[in-house]
Amino acid sequence: MTAAFPPGRGRDLAALVAFLAICFAVSGVGGALTATSVDGWYRTLAKPDFNPPAWVFPPVWTALFAAMAVAGWRVWRRAGLAGARAAFAAFAAQLALNLGWSALFFGLRSPGAALVEIVPLLAAIIVTGILFWRIDRLAGLLFVPYALWVGFATLLTAAIWQLN
Repeated sequence: MTAAFPPGRGRDLAALVAFLAICFAVSGVGGALTATSVDGWYRTLAKPDFNPPAWVFPPVWTALFAAMAVAGWRVWRRAGLAGARAAFAAFAAQLALNLGWSALFFGLRSPGAALVEIVPLLAAIIVTGILFWRIDRLAGLLFVPYALWVGFATLLTAAIWQLN
């Protein structure tokens, strides 16, 4: 054991903080990409009637990224990184694809490219949830709201692309 990860509760807490840091780093970069367009370009887009108000997105994404972190931590506690290689590969893929959507939609201002990219994102979320479920049921369940939200975001992205 290293001093950074002492045995027992200290090690568990350090790992939880690491999962939170990773997930919120992705969220922060995505938020920075979003901020470049949300107050200008995004406001000019035609949006469907079911588009949520802007204030809904920050708390929803905060809760989803926190749930992702807790799910990853629970799987790590149960199986370790080596014992859950496929699950953590899917976890990393969905984080990268999540960031990719923000880069495409807001960074490049390309709803069409974002629509193409969100399909593998949704698939990666579902795969991660299934793989996590096999190791820790609560971890798998923590991915259900995320999958539902990104399913909704897929419809929203498609509608925005179609309208514009």
